Amino acid sequence: MKYSGLILLLLIVPLLAFTSIHKYYISVTQVDYIKEKKSVQITSRIFIDDFERLLRERYDESITLAGDDEPANVDTYIERYLQQKLKIKINGKDAKLVFIGKVYDADIMKCYLEIENVDNIKSFEISNKVLFDVFEDQQNIIKTKINSKQKSVILFLQKDTALLKFN
Repeated sequence: MKYSGLILLLLIVPLLAFTSIHKYYISVTQVDYIKEKKSVQITSRIFIDDFERLLRERYDESITLAGDDEPANVDTYIERYLQQKLKIKINGKDAKLVFIGKVYDADIMKCYLEIENVDNIKSFEISNKVLFDVFEDQQNIIKTKINSKQKSVILFLQKDTALLKFN
């Protein structure tokens, strides 16, 4: 009897340990300045299930991303949301983001954006509030390669903007 209770305890404890798994909410945005093309190219990697939750809460409860029956208006929703939540200033002036499109890679959605006609970059300010309205502990990592210099910053709800200097 004593041993059966011990065996039962040893079987249940590991199962309970897995119920408290913490999910991390994170995105990674890569920003590259291509001087020859006068272009800032942006790739934002976001977990599909997190973005799907956002779209369901904001626009349509029936949306399913990365499936065969994905609604045609999903790109419009994604573009609208990114335009609202991702703001960039180059040399102190607001930059216009152009949504190029998205692709799915395993459990990640890669969104491609571009800023055109950029002659030079001395300062780069980015505000990335993507998914902050859904997840309080969301973190958005920004990695830049501008003027052959690499810089990174982590943005979160209390600090959603960073100013980087490239002199």
